Amino acid sequence: MSPTQRQLDTALDWDGPVAVRGLHTVAMVAAVLGIPVAAVRHWVRGGLLRPIHRAGRIGWFDYGELLIGRRLARLLESGFGLREIDARLAELHPDGAAAAARLGQRIVVDGRRLSVRNGEILLGAGGQRQFGFYTADLDPPEATAADAPAALPLPSWDAAALPAAEGDEPVTGRELLALAAELEACGDTEGATEALRALLQAEGPSAHLSFMLAELLYRSGDLTAARERYYTAIEFDEDHLEARTSLGCVLSELGDHELAEAALEGVLRQQPDYADAHWHLAGVLDEVGRESEAIRHLRTFVALSPDSPWVRMALDRLAARG
Repeated sequence: MSPTQRQLDTALDWDGPVAVRGLHTVAMVAAVLGIPVAAVRHWVRGGLLRPIHRAGRIGWFDYGELLIGRRLARLLESGFGLREIDARLAELHPDGAAAAARLGQRIVVDGRRLSVRNGEILLGAGGQRQFGFYTADLDPPEATAADAPAALPLPSWDAAALPAAEGDEPVTGRELLALAAELEACGDTEGATEALRALLQAEGPSAHLSFMLAELLYRSGDLTAARERYYTAIEFDEDHLEARTSLGCVLSELGDHELAEAALEGVLRQQPDYADAHWHLAGVLDEVGRESEAIRHLRTFVALSPDSPWVRMALDRLAARG
């Protein structure tokens, strides 16, 4: 059930910046599409999804990007891996996978092939004409949960993830990064962690890699290790607001509510329209019994993201407080 206009009007009392109002962050995009955050981040890195607004490392996405993301998500749900999606899309357009992702409804699935519909003709890699036997548009009229496969196939540690044998091309950092994202998207957090650790050994620590590893450790339940990796990411980049926000969540779960509040308030001082931080700070304030302050941040969250997948929970929490 979507929120009513009256509920939204009651919450929309914030007079702050409006540049990103109604847009979606990476976490929201993942929640809307029902896919892992790792997949969304992978597509952003590859240019398949493009934020229409950026502030530091934070990106916001509009409805048009959500439509592209939905088509990509359907490929993922159909059993294609992240690297396979990249490779197959790249075959369809001379400018690569990012350009192909924007062909929209012209891309169809034919078994394990992707093709581009040009009128009644299907074109495959290099513009070669295809004969479609069981094609499916990426925008079916109505998709249901029954249409999705029971489980996604898990990729394995194949040659792309192993040290190069004599005469082979060495594995690049980009390949290991893509492998880590694919393993994480398929639920293999242990394999994804090992791929990232291998990349850290090869390239050394950085804000980006430390943050990715922290996210994996957080999702696997190793809160103490995740906390240290978030701190490492922030040491390399003190303006890494996503790391600071996630650090606040970890600190809260570890019971350090005062430090969690400080971390999230620091994020909002730098980026007052970052809806995710308002949402998490409201939760921290609820935990310590500061209800009126929590309500203020919940209202701000709804004002910034009235179409967020979490807005129903926010409105329910507001309604419970009268």
